[in-house]
Amino acid sequence: MGKFYDESIIPQEMRRDFDVYDRIEKLGIPMGSFDEDVNSLAGAGIAGAVFHESGLVYLSGLGLGPGNMYDDPERIKEGQKAGREITDSMIRRLHWALTCGSEGGDLNDVLYTVKALGMVVSTDVHFNGAPAVVNGFSSRWQSVFGGGTGEFAQNGEDQNYGGVHARSAIGGFTGRFALEPEIIVAVSPELAKAIIQNRGWVYPLPPAQLAKVKAAR
Repeated sequence: MGKFYDESIIPQEMRRDFDVYDRIEKLGIPMGSFDEDVNSLAGAGIAGAVFHESGLVYLSGLGLGPGNMYDDPERIKEGQKAGREITDSMIRRLHWALTCGSEGGDLNDVLYTVKALGMVVSTDVHFNGAPAVVNGFSSRWQSVFGGGTGEFAQNGEDQNYGGVHARSAIGGFTGRFALEPEIIVAVSPELAKAIIQNRGWVYPLPPAQLAKVKAAR
């Protein structure tokens, strides 16, 4: 496991015994590269991730999918597929947010998942499938960090439940995508503080901090 995970207050019987990156490789999630993924915050209106010294990490949402959702099984499957693609993108973003500096953390230092919000585009006032659509996102997240609906679960059980989160899933929005989820995870306060002290609390990095990180590589 990660250095900060090993030193955390997670009870021994609830600790993860698998490498998150092994699951990522088996799932075929592309992780990109430093040059491709670590960018400047200059000109950006929002952050992709924000670190709080408590250890909470807030990830901004991402909207994908074919558009308006309605209660048709095939349409819901399309929304779930988009949810899985969003998860993959967020995992990649979180990886680089944690690893681009010299603090020593990575995805194995995610202690657990706190909260997700899934907003589903649907102009149908009778639409009841918002939770089902967002399940594509939540289950994929559990596949990486652990949970009973993930792809590595057997009979509803997984070795670890670090990917399970509190969640709201609501429909009724407009937009040219199917859904936009956002999520909050917890890392150790020591890791969060190290990141903030070394390169600030925001990702992508402000230009001066990006230059500092590149110079240290």
